Amino acid sequence: MFSKEEVQRIKREFWVAFSEENSRKWLLYNTKIKDVAFKFYVDNKKAQVLLEIEPKDNENRLIYFEKIESLKTILLKDFLPDAVFERNLYLENGKAVSRIWVEKSNVSCNNKNTWPEVFEFFNDKMDAFERFFYEYEDYIKDLKINS
Repeated sequence: MFSKEEVQRIKREFWVAFSEENSRKWLLYNTKIKDVAFKFYVDNKKAQVLLEIEPKDNENRLIYFEKIESLKTILLKDFLPDAVFERNLYLENGKAVSRIWVEKSNVSCNNKNTWPEVFEFFNDKMDAFERFFYEYEDYIKDLKINS
């Protein structure tokens, strides 16, 4: 069992190691859609690459989600066959978000032996997510199309 300080130190080491191994600049928060962002997540049980849709306006959140959901067949077939779609996810603070994600189980940021596996997962899945987004971003961004 790690102390809180040790966990923070290990997480910092994890993210530094990931950025050193992968000098690529990821899209992440630069989607040019307010409150729509790609994220990396890792804890002591799993790693995730996700697209989080969290506009304060619930109607816009649902429109963005439904636009991406309308492309679900393409996303699953051509980019991320294991993607999970969640229309309404409530965060610990009670905020509703929509999320599309992929997950790798049985890895841990606390176990350096699994880091290469996580780094490869992050690279492969975020690359696929970004290629999908760039292919369909004009449609996704325009709230007037199919809304």
